Amino acid sequence: MQRGPISEFMIKHYRHFNAAAMVDAAKGYEQHLLEGGKMMITLAGAMSTAELGISLAEMIRQGKVDIISCTGANLEEDIMNLVAHSHYKRVPNYRDLSPQDEWDLLEGGFNRVTDTCIPEEEAFRRIQKHIFKQWKGAQDKGERYFPHEYMYKMLLSKEMEQYYEIDPKNSWMIAAAERNLPIIVPGWEDSTMGNIFASYCIKKELNPSTMKSGIEYMTWLADYYIQNSGGKGIGFFQVGGGIAGDFPICVVPMLYQDMEMHDIPFGHTFVRSVIQQQVMVRIVVLFPMKKYLGKLDIKTPKFIIESDASIVAPLVFAWLLKW
Repeated sequence: MQRGPISEFMIKHYRHFNAAAMVDAAKGYEQHLLEGGKMMITLAGAMSTAELGISLAEMIRQGKVDIISCTGANLEEDIMNLVAHSHYKRVPNYRDLSPQDEWDLLEGGFNRVTDTCIPEEEAFRRIQKHIFKQWKGAQDKGERYFPHEYMYKMLLSKEMEQYYEIDPKNSWMIAAAERNLPIIVPGWEDSTMGNIFASYCIKKELNPSTMKSGIEYMTWLADYYIQNSGGKGIGFFQVGGGIAGDFPICVVPMLYQDMEMHDIPFGHTFVRSVIQQQVMVRIVVLFPMKKYLGKLDIKTPKFIIESDASIVAPLVFAWLLKW
């Protein structure tokens, strides 16, 4: 099997410890797809601001991702990077910032995510006027959609093209919109766009019901799992911890315990990458669904990579893309 220089480097150098675990996880992901399984990727934190789209977009285009669960931040920050990249400000010495330094950044219109500051006007407000148009248009027609569906509509309308500052092939949201990839966004309300939507509801300009809820995401995902759990079933590649991973992984125990669907199959491969302080990342690859709390089968292949997700995830994707 022909592989590119990144994959060849991994084969030669990553033979032990976390490095070997990463290669094992990548191979587990690859085998799961080769055997006809589907793969869910969950994105915690701010992986979009880490520019994961450079590799994830191609993963989506090549059909190596079937569904994504992500935080509201990841949903919107890929688009922010798309339309405001040149206005971002990097702060390499962010650990040494004083309270006054932090205040000065905020007053200057920069919202800091670790060492990267997202510009208020060029990113948040630029998207706001276009996404509001989608929200209000749906409400006026008596329609309701999920958060990611509104963003798909905004991107596919081509209205945002005038602002593009990076090659659109590096935007995973564009790739996902073009494929109409299923996305789950638990806790969307605490994102920037979620806050903005809430502000319009407070001002009585929008109704909360115009946005489909987290409960509706959960019921949709339950049906998706039932429909796609046959054969090799759905694999689970968790990048980071938190709600993006916890929300979808609860579907199986809900169906088994609360719906009493005792014949529901478990996941088939579980890969986990947990980020702590943006440094520790645990990547677990394998797919049946967590073994604890009735989420993963005893035979489920499991991989855990303890490293930084912003380093590990692109390498795993590079392996799958044969880069």
